[in-house]
Amino acid sequence: MNPLELTEGFKPLPRHEEGFCFGCGPQNKAGLGMRFFSDGDSVVSQVVVPDHLCGWGMVVHGGVITTMLDEVMGWTAIYLLKRLVLTKSLQVQFEKPLFAGEMLWLAGRVREKTSEREALLTAELFNPAGERCATSQGIFALFTSAAAKKLGIIDPGLVDMVTAKFFR
Repeated sequence: MNPLELTEGFKPLPRHEEGFCFGCGPQNKAGLGMRFFSDGDSVVSQVVVPDHLCGWGMVVHGGVITTMLDEVMGWTAIYLLKRLVLTKSLQVQFEKPLFAGEMLWLAGRVREKTSEREALLTAELFNPAGERCATSQGIFALFTSAAAKKLGIIDPGLVDMVTAKFFR
């Protein structure tokens, strides 16, 4: 798979048009506006980080890189495992600098569903040259729609929307 373009085998994942999530919310003008696609084995995203999210010079801030990796792993778990999720732990390895204004490419994968309530996911982030620049591994708590509503961790309307669009 070419990390610089989405191939025909990838289909777009639905999105919540009113969302304000920093990573994927289309209404968050200061956010990343990430969109996600899947081939059934992984979830990918392409994103251009805006200039206002830099650290030194035009280098993308490490916290923003971490957010992108967390976001693609979260959507990977939602789409491929058909569960709502919260990040329990996250490890990131920064390998090369990334720069604002460039098209970056991410891929998330389920490494292992360790139980009905937990999964281990991985993600990679590539620069425009196709070089891997960061990797991550995260443990995600998995929730059924009913459990998420009962715990009050996600707005009930959002739970219903995600359930309707992803868990068919």
